[in-house]
Amino acid sequence: MDIKIVIATHKKYDMPSDNCYLPIHVGSVGKTNLGYTRDDAGENISDKNPYYCELTGLYWAWKNLDADYIGLAHYRRHFSYKKKGDKWERILTDTELKRLLSDTDVILPKKRKYYIETMQSHYAHTFDPKHLDMTRDIIADNSPEYLASFDKVLNRRSAHMFNMFVMKKKYADAYCQWLFSTLEELEKCIDLSSMTAFEARLFGRISEMLLDVWIDKNGVRYIEVGYIQMESVNWVKKGSTFFMAKFGNKKYERSF
Repeated sequence: MDIKIVIATHKKYDMPSDNCYLPIHVGSVGKTNLGYTRDDAGENISDKNPYYCELTGLYWAWKNLDADYIGLAHYRRHFSYKKKGDKWERILTDTELKRLLSDTDVILPKKRKYYIETMQSHYAHTFDPKHLDMTRDIIADNSPEYLASFDKVLNRRSAHMFNMFVMKKKYADAYCQWLFSTLEELEKCIDLSSMTAFEARLFGRISEMLLDVWIDKNGVRYIEVGYIQMESVNWVKKGSTFFMAKFGNKKYERSF
């Protein structure tokens, strides 16, 4: 069983040592070489990284990797089911991944729960709600069989976030084909020139919800695994920003 999980990064960083992990320099076109695989090699959309975020690494993996399973993680966020110990020793190993994948087709991170928000209302409070309306219209026109799942997922109060997954290659191929064709149509509907750099990263955000749409529509078997943040998170600031968005009508202006 050959597994390759690309780790999206834009800078030098400590990386897992298992050979199933492949660090990839996302948005590398025109940038200094970091010593990692670059997402501007082969068939790629590296120049879209300011808008697609880690998805340019996923696109590169889809088009250029030959493996039984492919996945996506982040330099600051990895799959882990161990809750104690050194962070680097808690990251899923190749052996552990093979054991998990012997009984499923997909590994996803545990759902993030929003409790007082649906996914749709959370996006509307934090970003421009028209993005989701446009996405829904595109799905209705181009892949209407996904529409019921889209509505179902957007009305949930939890989701598998971060664009993290490990999938059997045939499923990853099918998912990426649907995902990137949908996002390509969305690009045609949006004027990015008037947006801030933070606002323009909308395709990476929309895709976080589209993963669950694809999973729901296709009834693919999956298991959930915990994830670990490699850097500290200011949960007080993050929480207060969440409540200001919902109750104070203040859109997100930066990541936390």
